[in-house]
Amino acid sequence: MKSPPASSIPEGGTVGYSATSGRPRCAEAIPEPQDAPYPGIMQLHVDATDVERGIFRVRQTMPVPETGPLILLYPKWLPGFHSPQAPIELFAGLQVSAGARQLGWRRHPVTVNAFHIDVPEGTMSIEVAFQFLSPTESSQGRIICSPDLLMLPWNNVLLYPAGYYARQIMVEPELRLPDGWQAACALAQEHGLPGQPVRFETSALDVLVDSPVLAGRHFRREPLDDHVTLTIVADQAHLLAATPDQIAAHRAVVDQADRLFRSRPFDRFEMLLVLSDTLSAEGIEHHRSFEAVSAPEYFTAWDANLTRHDTIPHEYVHSWNGKHRRGADSWTPNFETPIRNSLMWVYEGLTQYWTHVLATRSGMWDREQVLGALGYTAARYDARPGSHWRPLIDTTRDPIIAARSPLPWPSWQRSEDYYSEGALIWLDVDTRLRELSGEIRSLDDFARIFFACMDGDFSTRPYRFEDVVEALDGIAAFGWKDFFDGHLEKTHAHTPLDGIRRGGYRLVYRDHPTAYQSSYEANSGMADLTHAVGLTVSTAGRITDVLWEGPAFDAGLTIGAQITAVGDRAFSLDQLRLAIREAAERPVEITVTKGKSVRNTAVVATAGLRFPHLERCPTSIGRLDAILDPLPN
Repeated sequence: MKSPPASSIPEGGTVGYSATSGRPRCAEAIPEPQDAPYPGIMQLHVDATDVERGIFRVRQTMPVPETGPLILLYPKWLPGFHSPQAPIELFAGLQVSAGARQLGWRRHPVTVNAFHIDVPEGTMSIEVAFQFLSPTESSQGRIICSPDLLMLPWNNVLLYPAGYYARQIMVEPELRLPDGWQAACALAQEHGLPGQPVRFETSALDVLVDSPVLAGRHFRREPLDDHVTLTIVADQAHLLAATPDQIAAHRAVVDQADRLFRSRPFDRFEMLLVLSDTLSAEGIEHHRSFEAVSAPEYFTAWDANLTRHDTIPHEYVHSWNGKHRRGADSWTPNFETPIRNSLMWVYEGLTQYWTHVLATRSGMWDREQVLGALGYTAARYDARPGSHWRPLIDTTRDPIIAARSPLPWPSWQRSEDYYSEGALIWLDVDTRLRELSGEIRSLDDFARIFFACMDGDFSTRPYRFEDVVEALDGIAAFGWKDFFDGHLEKTHAHTPLDGIRRGGYRLVYRDHPTAYQSSYEANSGMADLTHAVGLTVSTAGRITDVLWEGPAFDAGLTIGAQITAVGDRAFSLDQLRLAIREAAERPVEITVTKGKSVRNTAVVATAGLRFPHLERCPTSIGRLDAILDPLPN
């Protein structure tokens, strides 16, 4: 079918085609958001009692400012996700009415999360009803509920009128939960009689969407201070058994963050921690809360789960970095305007750096564990050759390009490297500030200046690249623009290790893993043999990563292949490690299957087993040690 000439398309419209006539039909343009008050208050009722099937039933009452065309939007571009996230495929059963009159609706032919409604004369408000059909297995999307608990993102269960800034639309939300459940949320709650919905304070739409609800049958609340609370909900009651020392470590995260930033961009804060292997593992930041889904045995097997101890400091730091201060192109007036991510190396890279620092200052990690984490990160990115062709700044587009989908060659393609490689850049910045100032000033000063706020003010202050450079120059004059341009805009052969060296350490390799790497492998069920033979492999023998142009690559191995034998022995990780250890003079013979094919191949491993460690340089200033020391009062 030929498209109509451009002159036949009204300005601002898009073209669809009638299902009956096949003729072109113009779809209404979606109004641009205006910073003007929405007339009236939107009422939102969510029935979340059907947790067995994960069906959420929604009713909304919306005042309408005028009759005629109205477009309702399902939230799409959400802060904290860095990419479009509207699970519109899980939206069903839409009905719209005005009093007793049913109203029709039409989906926008291009923007499929937009719905057009013709509001009849004399209508003051409309009623909207639909269901959110939450995933029942991981292949369908993020699992948010089970028969015992739920993590409810409000954006999944509402529509909102186009044409307004989100902060100008006021909402009265209420949530019906299964009997006997308790709930936690950054919004104040008003509990009615048993069996009645939980009412939450009236709030602006942007605040509501940024305030998820954690609810469940097995529930524990631990005040960490007068304004910060750790809420824990678990699959089973015994998993709530955190010890006083474990709670004290979480309390120390709050204390050390206060000493770092010296002000709080929130009036209250809810740490929403789920201990479950049923819900999808997540860590999502919000301004006055975060949602974190961790291992069920997070507390009951504390030492074995040390690699998960950094989630709490990471998401908590985001209240300052990412919420209070956010890159200007990552702030948008509503949930339809696309987000851009050019400053993710600050938003996430600097947060990842402070994650390591606060995890250690608070006692969530000890000194050896954080050195293991830093060494593991440094070696991982130093070995990956993707930086040879793709600059780091381009990875800030990866949330949109790849959306964290599996990649065949991640070491070459690169992914969201602005997290961990960004953290190494910020270690370079911190140690350089200390060196330039004669050990007087540091990145801690940048935290207090750049992220300063009025206590209790949870508004967002956008910033630009030039603002970052100016703030650093105010601490210690240096060519910061050229410094960042070199790291971000140019390709390079190795990951930035100057911060480690200036911090008084060097990256070395030994024939045994650090305690951190051992814990990481135990938690993930994979052995990382990247620096020995260029692959990672699961305990069952499935290859989960192959280093581009490494020994395993040269042997023709790919992700998804199954190692069934090592030499003349059946596969086991111990057998593979033993073969690599003894492979100085001959390659490691393995048998692999992929699909219906079976073949034998040989992997060169002349260096034997190699695992990264950070080693102290005794003649250098121990700046990294000073960085990791807890801050005094």
